[in-house]
Amino acid sequence: MSDPSQAPLKSWLERDGALLRLRLARPKANLIDASMIAALSAALAAHRETAGLRAALLDAEGAHFSFGASVEEHLPAQCAEMLASLHALVRAMLEWPVPILVAIRGQCLGGGLEVAMAGSLLFASPDAKLGQPEIRLGVFAPAASCLLPMRVGQAAAEDMLFSGRSIDAAEALELGLVRALADDPSAHALDWFDRHLADKSAKSLALAVRAVRAPYCDEAVRRIAEVERLYLEVLMSTHDANEGLNAFIARRPPQWAHR
Repeated sequence: MSDPSQAPLKSWLERDGALLRLRLARPKANLIDASMIAALSAALAAHRETAGLRAALLDAEGAHFSFGASVEEHLPAQCAEMLASLHALVRAMLEWPVPILVAIRGQCLGGGLEVAMAGSLLFASPDAKLGQPEIRLGVFAPAASCLLPMRVGQAAAEDMLFSGRSIDAAEALELGLVRALADDPSAHALDWFDRHLADKSAKSLALAVRAVRAPYCDEAVRRIAEVERLYLEVLMSTHDANEGLNAFIARRPPQWAHR
């Protein structure tokens, strides 16, 4: 069990201030809950203007990157606030001025994968499992519905989002969701940084990131806003969305009414 008194995120600068390290620090689940979202958002905001910064590296303590978002925070009383904060974090990551590298071990699910996909390059261990299981709870993944097709193509995204299945690291690599596999993905990402980013001009790199990612980010941000409205105004008024979430919390099979 995670300790709720423990700070959800560890952050520090290394490589003489050229690299921001961000580490999810509530294993085993490393839930992307309100406190984790706030901590990540604050760390990114604090270092957005850091002089000489060439990249960030996001990884996690424990055997798993993240089991996803807090299901309790998806219930009607909290879901609007939760989605607003999560999607603000995703937008901040999409629009961050330098690359965000992501190192994934074990399970990377739901909101955890949405956060990972908001970064630039994903590196994974061979045992990693990546998926969006939300449909099994009678809901869908708003940010992933926008980011995943842009990452892996429409057909592969529909396969994952409609089935709720997880894919293994080899399939993620084949689809292009993951850049490379390594037994220690954090070390691999650090090596990639040292070989490819450390000697670059931070200013030129930031402009290159802006040039490459601007159309992708603009479309993602526009679509996420549309899908967030669909989730809150339509999905959350259905019987089955509420049934699925409550059934998960009660640890019982859902009883779908198909309405």
